[in-house]
Amino acid sequence: MLHGANQKRNVLLIIADDAGFETEVYNNSAVHTPNLLSLAKRSLVFNNAFTSVSSCSPSRSSILTGLPQHQNGMYGLHQGVHHFNSFDEVQSLPLLLNKANIHTGIIGKKHVGPASVYPFDFAYTEENNSVLQVGRNITRIKLLVRKGTRKQRPKSQQAIFSVRGFSRHAQMWALAPQYGAFCEKFGNGEKGMGGSLTGPSKIHTRSSQGIGLVLEELREAGYDNDTLIIYSSDNGIPFPNGRTNLYRSGTAEPMLVSSPEHRERWGETSAAYVSLLDITPTVLDWFSVPYPSYSLPSSPSAPVHLTGRSLLPALVKEPSTWNTVFASQSLHEVTMFYPMRSVHQGAYHLLHNHHYRMPFPLTKTSTSKNLASDAAYSPVLQSLRQLLLKWQWATGDPWVCGPDHVLEEKLEPHCRPLYNGL
Repeated sequence: MLHGANQKRNVLLIIADDAGFETEVYNNSAVHTPNLLSLAKRSLVFNNAFTSVSSCSPSRSSILTGLPQHQNGMYGLHQGVHHFNSFDEVQSLPLLLNKANIHTGIIGKKHVGPASVYPFDFAYTEENNSVLQVGRNITRIKLLVRKGTRKQRPKSQQAIFSVRGFSRHAQMWALAPQYGAFCEKFGNGEKGMGGSLTGPSKIHTRSSQGIGLVLEELREAGYDNDTLIIYSSDNGIPFPNGRTNLYRSGTAEPMLVSSPEHRERWGETSAAYVSLLDITPTVLDWFSVPYPSYSLPSSPSAPVHLTGRSLLPALVKEPSTWNTVFASQSLHEVTMFYPMRSVHQGAYHLLHNHHYRMPFPLTKTSTSKNLASDAAYSPVLQSLRQLLLKWQWATGDPWVCGPDHVLEEKLEPHCRPLYNGL
């Protein structure tokens, strides 16, 4: 779906940190999120949206490149001693948009690098501010959005791509009282204040308030009728079987896509299986920016291709064949190495745990039944295995041969046995 290059268009991408489905949009009446609910009424709501990796920096890198973490190089967290970075040659979304003379901005949690791969014209992130201010203080966020949307730009650079990252780690809300109290004492676990289970609910309500302020600034700046809005999260909630693994509870994400030019399905839900890897193709489609032809040092003979798809067609008609998503987990912190790959197709979910002999129950969950050894499902297992392997090869996965083989470092590599008993 292509659009005229001379049309005035903008994109607002809202990424919440560790957000789940505990909002009114997904039928949780106990949490008050009116602004998010209002946005949903002007959006297509996806019930089967998934991240391709359940960890902060790797997921954000995949959102901003359209490439899974094992392909773009962001294997784990970016900050501090972990220090993972995307490969220098990666053509990220902000980089491509900058080359197309589209103004880019980011407010809040960024958590990716290097800066040469992720350049933004307007940036207020943890790299140059306190994340408690630019990621959690919704009044500060509102003023920064106002500053960014009303900033004078050359007439040739009127389109805007803006990333708004709401950081919502509950346990960090009161770490810096010198910046002001961002939440009430109620629910902090102190005597007479109630239990901490109220924390996630307050965070969703606060995020909804922030989203309302951001959208109000968008309207005041005159961008509400030409802006594609995408709301989602980077990974699953930080609870057991949640973030940092590839079970559904770790990868399933909320996703709302609102287009002023595609109103046919406003207020509807979609059962299509979609991925955060689809965000880059969607934004490129919206701006009619082509994806370049290039290769990465890890696979010099293989051109990089986006395996995601534009979501714009789904805003017009429910897709009948979108039933498969892939995921890839390698590390979280630098010492947290548990490589997994998965393919989720309809009712079936194949999870390949490379280190299945680790002395903790990564392979056990009370929410699913392991059908891998059931002969009746052997055709399904083989089909999913082939799908997953095809995707791994297509995306240059260096772990494609694991855990019992290793990938050769050649122009046309093959898997060689490790003779490690796995």
